[in-house]
Amino acid sequence: MTQARLSIDLSALRANWHTLAEKSRTETGAVVKANAYGLGIDKVAPALAAEGARRFFVAIAEEGVALRRILGPGPDIFVFSGHMAGDADLLREARLIPMINSIDQMLRHVEGLPGSPFGIQLDSGMNRLGMEPAEWSALRDIALAQKPQLVMSHLACADEPCHGMNPHQLRAFQDMTDGIDAPRSLAATGGILLGEDYCFDITRPGIGLYGGLPFVDARPVVTLSIPVIQVREVEPGESVGYGNSFIARTPMRVATIAGGYADGILRGMGPNAYVWAGETRCKILGRISMDLIGVDVSHLEQPPEALELLGQHQSIDTLADWAGTIGYEILTSLGTRYARDYHGA
Repeated sequence: MTQARLSIDLSALRANWHTLAEKSRTETGAVVKANAYGLGIDKVAPALAAEGARRFFVAIAEEGVALRRILGPGPDIFVFSGHMAGDADLLREARLIPMINSIDQMLRHVEGLPGSPFGIQLDSGMNRLGMEPAEWSALRDIALAQKPQLVMSHLACADEPCHGMNPHQLRAFQDMTDGIDAPRSLAATGGILLGEDYCFDITRPGIGLYGGLPFVDARPVVTLSIPVIQVREVEPGESVGYGNSFIARTPMRVATIAGGYADGILRGMGPNAYVWAGETRCKILGRISMDLIGVDVSHLEQPPEALELLGQHQSIDTLADWAGTIGYEILTSLGTRYARDYHGA
């Protein structure tokens, strides 16, 4: 079998949610946008709901509709993009809660879905989504009179605990929301780890659920094992892969494995990356191509049947460092060609 295998540990996912919920010391939801960060919303969301999550967060209304079909009528589903033009039917039929980002969205919501639930998103300094202080001041009394389900903002630098932006945004959020009756939310994974002052009434962990930084104590959720197709002897002076970017200096054994950038194994990580054969680390050689990668297996007694790229030995953030990116991109880039199995349900 040539297909690489992506294994997702739902018990680790649930354990990560439970630990972050304990650290929050308040109600804890779950961010499952982008198909649960690429791991499969149809498996991930029910596992988190079974663990106790009752509030879920997605990026767009279409994601919310799919999630409602999976979870049924119980949990609240919040849509970060708010109420966009054309969303009214989706929001109504799936009973989604748009996080209103502007006066225009507020008008669209009250006119298109009068009496329907909504939340408010505020900009506390990130300049991405949400109402700025002046806009919120103009709308605050009207919006609060309609009983929003949630008032939230998002931290820009929560993965850097000592960054001055964190207390700045905390103060801004407090200034905009102190004294309101609606539940408040500021912290995703990084905010939870900043401490209780950032947690307010509801937290929204995302990347930490899936085993990523800044949650250093997260249990690994993903294992990726890639089959070896062929092992060959390479002589000194011979090259491996496209562009002759690797030239052998000594006799070597090189394994070709069945994975590449079409599977979300980012091409940029090639010069720095390793895979594992059991407890032995093996260097990736040359360029990562669309479907194939060369690996030095000279120091192994027996040619391996498969090599591990993700798992106990290296995390999504290890790969991210090699590629000059972040763990989020590694997870959400994982392709559709893998044989996926879920365990620990």
